[in-house]
Amino acid sequence: MTLTRRSLAALALAVPAAPAFAQGDPRLAVREAGRADAPVVVQEFFSLTCGHCATFHNTVWPEVKSKLVETGRVRLVWRDFPLDGVALAAACVARSLPAERYEGFITILFQIQNRWAYAEGRQLEELARLAAMAGMSRPDFDKAVGDEALRRAVFEGRQEAVRRHNITATPSFLFNSRLHTGGLDFARFQQAVQDAPRA
Repeated sequence: MTLTRRSLAALALAVPAAPAFAQGDPRLAVREAGRADAPVVVQEFFSLTCGHCATFHNTVWPEVKSKLVETGRVRLVWRDFPLDGVALAAACVARSLPAERYEGFITILFQIQNRWAYAEGRQLEELARLAAMAGMSRPDFDKAVGDEALRRAVFEGRQEAVRRHNITATPSFLFNSRLHTGGLDFARFQQAVQDAPRA
């Protein structure tokens, strides 16, 4: 999904000014899969409300994980790039769960994206229900969604991706230092891994 100036402005308005987040906040630690010494690091910039991101995660990620990540060829790093306020809330909830539940939770969100992300007027209630299934209490959910410092940190991470890597759409992938914007099937993903510049 391509980022527009209008969607950027709307999201900026949804994120109030807040003090800088505390250094060392475990919720902001890198969420990743794979070995630290993998020769190719793939950063995936995604929005939990992006249909193209859901397609990649649901249909391509399982093969990437089994054939490239678990074999030690690739380390995948998930980078939040929320395109709207619902995606921002979902990213905050996912990051507020224990790190070991992160991948499983975003997998569920992508698998049933149509049931929560587009439930007009009920998105947060549906998201709260899914978070409860992942072990998050309603008070903890409300705290995660309302945490202005966390929301600001996630938003600033997105802005840094725009400045540093020229990310303009989701999904986008950085294969070491080579950028690909848009969805990929497994064959094209594997080719991009093979073509990724090495240090």
